[in-house]
Order: sequence, then C-alpha cells, then structure tokens
Amino acid sequence: MDQLRPEDSRPAPENTGPGWVSRHRGLLTGVLAGVLALGVLTAGAITGSATAGPAAPAAPAPEPSAEPIIAERTVPGSPIPAFARTCSIESLTQDPRLGTFQAQVYNATTGEVLFERDPDVPAATASSMKILTAAAALSVLGPDYRASTRVVTGDSPGTIVLVGGGDLTLTRLPTGQEPVYTGAAHLDDLAAKVRAARSAAGITAPVTRIILDSGYFSGPTWDASWPATERRDGWLSHITALQVDADRNDPKVFLSPRGEDPIGRAGSAFASYFPGASVQQGSAPAAATELASVSSAPLSALIPLMLIPSDNTLAEMLGRQVAIALGEGNTLASLRTAFPKALAGYGLDTSALTVIDASGMSPGNAVAPSYLASLYLQINQRAQNLGFIRDGLAVAGQSGTLGYSNRFTGPNAVARGHITGKTGSITQAYTLGGVIDAADGSTLVFMIYATGRVSASARQGIDTVATGMYRCGNSLANN
Repeated sequence: MDQLRPEDSRPAPENTGPGWVSRHRGLLTGVLAGVLALGVLTAGAITGSATAGPAAPAAPAPEPSAEPIIAERTVPGSPIPAFARTCSIESLTQDPRLGTFQAQVYNATTGEVLFERDPDVPAATASSMKILTAAAALSVLGPDYRASTRVVTGDSPGTIVLVGGGDLTLTRLPTGQEPVYTGAAHLDDLAAKVRAARSAAGITAPVTRIILDSGYFSGPTWDASWPATERRDGWLSHITALQVDADRNDPKVFLSPRGEDPIGRAGSAFASYFPGASVQQGSAPAAATELASVSSAPLSALIPLMLIPSDNTLAEMLGRQVAIALGEGNTLASLRTAFPKALAGYGLDTSALTVIDASGMSPGNAVAPSYLASLYLQINQRAQNLGFIRDGLAVAGQSGTLGYSNRFTGPNAVARGHITGKTGSITQAYTLGGVIDAADGSTLVFMIYATGRVSASARQGIDTVATGMYRCGNSLANN
C-alpha cells in the first residue's frame, strides 16, 4: 500500500539498527588510478520540508543537507582521469529517519553500478512489490489481456448465473459515467446484453433468480497480515472474483471505504436490472450456455491505474490472474510459486524472492533492492513489454503517490519532474525506486529501502537521498 496517513499513527517495530554498509563491490572502471575521491560528510538542517495535506508526517528529525558533496584531489604527476566520480551522498544516507538503509543505483546507459548499500539483502518492499506484479502480469498475461465477467444460463428458464472472472474494476455506474477505473466494463451494459440474448434465444420467462458464482478465486479473501482498517480507510477490499468498483462505497472516489460483502454488493447492483429477481450465491451448471459477457480494460491500461495511485485491490486481482494462468492455483498462497515462475523470463535470479501478496501490503514480502534495481534497468530499456511499466510510473511533484504534498518539497523540489517511480509505505518499510533524469543529463535507475524502526518521516529522508542522486548524476560516488 502507499498510504496518505493510516500507517503514520501505528507504532514502528524495533530493529537492530542500520545494516552493515557494503562499500567495495562493483567499483567502476571509469575511475582511474591517481584520483582520490573524498566524500566530505556534512550535516545541516533543511527547512521547508512541507508536510501539509492529508499525509503530513510527524515532525521530522533534523535533515541532512540535500546538497551532495563534491571533493576531488589529483595526485601530482598522475594522469588526468577520463571521468572521476567524486559526488558523495554518504552524509544523506546517515539520516536516522531511514532506519536500515539499503540502495542500489545504475547508470542506465552503461549498466554500471554507481552506488550501493547492502543491495543483496532481501527486505520488505511495501508497494514496490507492485512492480513485480506488473512485470509478472506482462510476462504471463500480455499487455492485451482483459478479465471478463459472464452471464450464463441457469438450471431453469427463469434463472441466470452471474459469473465473476476476477474483474474487480467492473462498475455499477451507468454507462456514460466513469468510475475510478477509466475504461471499466459496466453492469448495465452486461444486463442489456443478457436481455437481448435471452430474447434472441426465444426465452420468454422473466428472470426470477440470479445465482452469483465467485468460484474463480478461492481461499481466504483477506490475508492475516493485512490490517482490517485498510478496508475502512479505502485502501483494499476483500479479494473475491466477483465484485464491482473494487467494493468501494463510492465508485468515483479512490479512497472510498470498502465493504464486508463484495459479492453481495455486486449481486444487488446486477439484480436492480431484473426487478423481482432473488439473489443467492452458488455455481453455474456444468452445461451452462453463455448469454453475454463484458471485459475490463486491457492490462496495458490497468498497469498505470495500479502503479500511479498504488491500487492494492487491482494488484491483488492481477496477481491472482497470473497464478491461475500458470496453473499454480487461484488462492493468495499460490502467488508464492507463481511469481518466481512468471518473472523467470527476465533473466534475474528469483530464488531469494519471498512473495506473500501482490500489493506489498504484507511485511512478509522480501525482495533484495538489487533485484528491483536490475528490473528497473530492463523497465527503462522497455524490454519484453516492460515499457508499459515505464510509462505507468508516478512523477515526483506531479502525479500519484509522488505528487502528495509532502513529497519532494523544500530543497528536494529541484528534482520534481525529474524522478519517475514507485513508492512504498507500510509501517515497517518505506521504499522508492525508478528512473532519474539527472541534472547532468545522465539517466540513472535506482532502488532505495528504509526499513525497520521507521516512521512516515522516512519518506522525506528517501526524497533527500534521491535528490542527491539527481544532483550527482553520473558523478555519483560509491563512498
């Protein structure tokens, strides 16, 4: 999830403090002998880290200067290096708000690792997990994939069966009104198609009974690690294969509270088009004939709807579709084996992935920053349909979870419009990864984790580090 406020009031768990800093792996060939790059540690307070708006965190600790330190000394008599990386962000990474800090940064053009801190240690991803979900869906389902909702015949002329196919974007709003999910299928359209099909088939009996079949997904509809408050706060619904508007009270409001009976809400909405019909849950007959169907927007359009505002329900919908397509099952638990299979085609080692859910809500998810940074490298290259993710990222200071009023403020505002990425925010973990169009014209891909004993103020610490990366660009030093 990527919350505006709910996790801010939760107590942060204890941890053992910052991880051991890995400083010496992946030294870059561009730094030639004879150059000593000295990172001068500084400490300064940044004022102006505005936290207005609904996501305002608690008063932050003193913030290091957002300015990276550039120090260069050439040894007399040594050759002048072709390129020297002497821009240090080390002081920025020491911000106590970052808890256990991990990161990795690539030059997106050359593939060189410019900076890293404990990049290979798996940790909680928060909503950065949605990048894996999008990549898995593109690999298995393809960008043209659409989820469908069908109506089939029942066991009597007056019975029809509404069969959920996992399209949680299906809306109860009348055609012509757009819900949160633009391009969504409409229930009134489905009902009109059913009436037309029954008439064409010569069925004259009125619809007196509607069966609701949600068997496409099975198992628990809510993971034990997800706080129940997320339904009330509008961040996630029960995951059922049949529902409308991701079970929002208001289909037009992203953070509208969710209900406790998504199947029932969908059934009541559909039954309104067949006055007098009773509604009950059940299964479609084995020999049922399809009367009509409607489909979601294509996956290529769903990805930005998931990533930019960080839609947890949509992520869980896509994760379950991946597992089903791979034959791994239709439960939440099936993601554990499905995701490594789905992601194998990108050529990255998936053996250390721990997948509990598709949204990143669970603190039990564990992915190394280096895995996500390497995946972002391919995303930026638009490999294997991953360009749909590249185009579906939020923009710092402009859109989605990176457009909140407490992101990239004060001195960090210089990076607005220059960083695109995916944020993550749960009680135990705050993350940010994506692409930086750096001040020197270079392009970086990066992943930052702040985990353990952290609070919502970690967001500003992460922004400061990312802004330092933006200022340094290809001069970023790994010291």
